Amino acid sequence: QMHEGAISTKLGLRGWPRVAEDIIVARDILLAEATGARYHVAHISTEGAVRLVREAKSRGLNVTAEVTPHHLMLTDEAVIGYDTFCKVNPPLREAKDVEACRAGLADGTIDAIATDHAPHSSLEKDCEFQEASPGLTGLELVIPTLLGLVRDGALPLARFVEALTAAPGKVVGLEAPSLRVGAPAEITIVDPEREHRIEATQLKTKSANSPFVGRTFTGSVELTMLGGEPVFVREGQ
Repeated sequence: QMHEGAISTKLGLRGWPRVAEDIIVARDILLAEATGARYHVAHISTEGAVRLVREAKSRGLNVTAEVTPHHLMLTDEAVIGYDTFCKVNPPLREAKDVEACRAGLADGTIDAIATDHAPHSSLEKDCEFQEASPGLTGLELVIPTLLGLVRDGALPLARFVEALTAAPGKVVGLEAPSLRVGAPAEITIVDPEREHRIEATQLKTKSANSPFVGRTFTGSVELTMLGGEPVFVREGQ
């Protein structure tokens, strides 16, 4: 339901310990080493799992990992108040886990950012925490929510761009988009200085189950092109 710790005890909710993730990641790394298989860790969320992936890569194993924006930005304290928008899988962890994920993304231990975009209807979220479906919407908000890490120096800009563009394709064996002359435009133009409040009515997704709705961020997507065609243009542009 949520991370096992002081907050889960205070709220009286069942907790999922970080060691559960660590054990599975350790097991799978050992299996990958024994069989020569490739191994990808989805939605990494614990300090221990980041450490295990870093050690595996140092030994030359074919291991990759991804992290979600919410595991880079939120801790289990966001669940206080039984906010079902903050019920995700794996659960939001503690501050030391967030810091480990940020450091792992910055140094390349974690290869890519994946939003784990999971829209849910109000029926699936407007209920008791234990009954709510896990997941939040993240695809549209990944740029504004994470640009602050770049601005604060926690994440190099080049690493941020790579983790959202070339790295995900590399993980799944796809050729990265190119900026060479004549190539179809697959680009996103960002205004890093535009301050704006996230409103549910602005989102294109079918649901707005995001704890970031109502918050103000600096940085916005102005234009997105795919295959040479504009697929998103910010209103007013």
